[in-house]
This record gives sequence, structure tokens and C-alpha cells, in this order.
Amino acid sequence: MKDDFSAFNFQPFIMKALADLGFQTPTPVQKKVIPVVLAGKSVVGQSATGSGKTHAFLLPIFDQLDPQLKQVQVVIASPSRELAYQTYNAAKQLNRFAPEPFLIHNYVGGTDKQRQLNQLENAQPQVVIGTPGRILDMVSSGALDIHTATQLVVDEADMTFDMGFLTTVDQIAGRLPADLQMMVFSATIPEQLQPFLKKYMDNPVVEKIPVATVINPNVDNWLINTKGRDRNQLIYQLLTMGEPYLALVFANTRERANELAQYLQENGLDVALIHGGLQPRQRKRVMRQIHHLDYQYVVATDLAARGIDIDGVSLVINDDVPEDLEYFVHRVGRTGRNGLHGTAITLYQPAEDQLIEQLEKRGIHFHPKAIRGGRVVDSHDRNRRNNRKRKHEKLDSTMIGFVKKTKKKVKPGYKKRIRKAIADDREYKWRKQKQHEERHARRQRQRKHRRERELRRQQENQD
Repeated sequence: MKDDFSAFNFQPFIMKALADLGFQTPTPVQKKVIPVVLAGKSVVGQSATGSGKTHAFLLPIFDQLDPQLKQVQVVIASPSRELAYQTYNAAKQLNRFAPEPFLIHNYVGGTDKQRQLNQLENAQPQVVIGTPGRILDMVSSGALDIHTATQLVVDEADMTFDMGFLTTVDQIAGRLPADLQMMVFSATIPEQLQPFLKKYMDNPVVEKIPVATVINPNVDNWLINTKGRDRNQLIYQLLTMGEPYLALVFANTRERANELAQYLQENGLDVALIHGGLQPRQRKRVMRQIHHLDYQYVVATDLAARGIDIDGVSLVINDDVPEDLEYFVHRVGRTGRNGLHGTAITLYQPAEDQLIEQLEKRGIHFHPKAIRGGRVVDSHDRNRRNNRKRKHEKLDSTMIGFVKKTKKKVKPGYKKRIRKAIADDREYKWRKQKQHEERHARRQRQRKHRRERELRRQQENQD
């Protein structure tokens, strides 16, 4: 098979659109998914953020659209307004080269619903793109007729589930034909999605890009210990140490994002702030300014930032390890795109060692770094101290003395005291370990509660 897009035998207008984009070689997910979609099969495409999933479904869909059929042919549901706009813009770019342009409508919250209803009085769109809530709203009003669609795309399925929109997507899918071709795309496929997939997909083709490619090899993945450091000051130092083309800083909560953005602004940086608490109009304006490169620095929360698809992000900073580790892939995936080099810096505290270990088990490799003399330098592996501690615990000096004495001929009563001392030492260490585990579990519960509150607030601002 040829290693370029000509292998798919796309229509000429698709090839012109690809040339306009500068795309020459399909990404791994595109190589696997496009033939499946062209064959009319349902598919689950699992691949990292920034791997080209959007064009993996848009290209074969546009290649198969019938310009003479003036009805809804495909519905594409995205969990956020930003993601819907991203897909809509990509679709418009393809549409510019079509010999007979298709009618594409974008339905998201915060837009003029009445104007959209008026448009539908004249004609039904051939391609529907939007957020689940607004799409279902338009359908429920009786204005949008989607029962003719033969293809449904669920974009960023894990985010759709996280934000509580899966029920809405279910209602949309329930209005479509039984022989529906469904395409589900996501960086991860949570177990909780399986009932939904089984309900609508009969033996779908599942295409997964190996874990080894989750973190782009073009990205330097750094880890910096913040113990004893002011985190705000550290982030300011990292942002101003070099000259990033565009830097994206992730915070776990909107409160933290507000605090960090304010600190950076007070220290002279022109910072854009993106989180779910912004009004739709304000959020759209800030996103437009970011795309126009009016800002060099952006502070964002995870749910809001999933829709930020910006070329040229050269630096990503994780203010903290994300509470949901799946978001780590999405964060780091914002840089190192299109063959460019990027740097991702994760700040962590020693108490978060277990979270870092979990990320490492997923195939993510960190390079330990530290700041000395105003420069980022290589640091010792974070496990170095822990390994040394474990070694010392095995060779505890007090216990060594007891062990040596047990080898000598001493009175039985003394041996009993030695054994008791060793048992007491073990029990002490066990209690300390339990306390550590309980503290960690308590922190995890607190993080989960904060996450749930953030999700509820986010949902209030989404359709």
C-alpha cells in the first residue's frame, strides 16, 4: 500500500483540500481508520490527542457525501463548543474544494437558536456538527430532521462520558436508522462506555494506536519537584526562562486557574484565561484571540482546554498532576504536533509519587529536572531517595545491633527483649505505612469531590 493519501482513491477535491492543508502522509490512526469507514463499517478509533482523529473521519465522510441528496446524511457530536467549532472549521476547509459545496450547520450553545430555526425552514443541512445538547434541542423542536442520517460520529467519547452527555448522545442515536454506521473516536475508551457501544455497534472494528505512541516522541517530558518552592514563582520562572512560541499552563480547578492567571498578569505577562466559568461570548472571544496569537501564555482547566486545538504550542506546563490521569495524555498532546518539537513540564510534590508511578506504568517516561542558577538542569531520579531509604530500612542500625546480639550466647530473657524490639519496630513501620496510605486515600477522595464539583459547574455552562 502506498504511504500517502492517494492510496485511498479519494475524489479529486479531497486531494486538493489535503494539498491546501499541506498533508502528505496519513497519520497512523488515519491509515487504520479511513479504509474501515470507506468500507461502511462501524469503528472505534482510539488514539492520542493530536494524532489526526478529526480528519480520520472527515475525509472518508466527505468523500462519500451525495451532493444531490438534500437531507441530513451525517451527524457529528462533540462534547464541547470548542471541539465542535474545531471540527466545523475543518469541515468547511474541505467543503471549499467541493465542486458542489455541501450544506453544513454547526449547532452549539451560546449561539442564536432562533436564527438556526429560521434557516431550517428553508433547507435541511447535509452535515450536522455540534454539541449533543443543542443538536437534541433542535431535533426536539421538530425543526432538524436527522432520521435520514446514515452516519453518526461521537468525537472525544471519553470526554462525552466525563461531562455527562452520553445520555444525550444516546437519545440522538435512538432517532437514527438501525443500520447506522457509527464512528467513535477518543484518546481513551473507559469501561463505562462499553454498554453504549454494545447497544449501537454490532461487532465494530476497533483500531488502537499502541501505548508507546501515546506521548509524541517529539515532546521532551520533564518532571520537576516543587518541594520547598513557591509554585507560582516557579511557573513564572519557567515561562520567562526561554521564549516559548505559545505556552499552555494547565490547572486542575478554575479557582487555581484564576489564582495563577492573576499572579502571572500581576508580574507583567499577558495571559489568556480559559475555563468553564467564563460566559460563552467571553470564552469564544478569548479563543478567537488565542487562535490569532494575541497571547503568548494561556492558563486553562482540563475540560475547557480539551477544545483548544492551536498550532504552535511549544510549551505545556502541568501546574499539578491531573486528578484524572487520563487528562495527562490530553495535556501533553497539545504540543509537539505536525512534526514540531515541544516540551511538557509536570510539577509534582513527593506526596504524589504514586500518581507519577501510575503514569510511568502507562508507558510515560519522565526526565527529572531542576532549576539551578536560572537554568533547567538534569536532576536525580525521584526514586533515588526512596531506594536509599528502603535500603536503610533493611539495614537499620539499631536492628543490626539487635540481630548481631541474637547470634551471641545471651540469656533467654534478653533474647525475648530483642525479639520484642524487632516486632515493635515492624509494627511502628507498619503503622507509619498505614497512615501514609490513609492520607493518600483522603487526598484522592478530596480530589474526586473537587473534580465532581468542577464537572457539575462545567455542565451548567454546556448544552
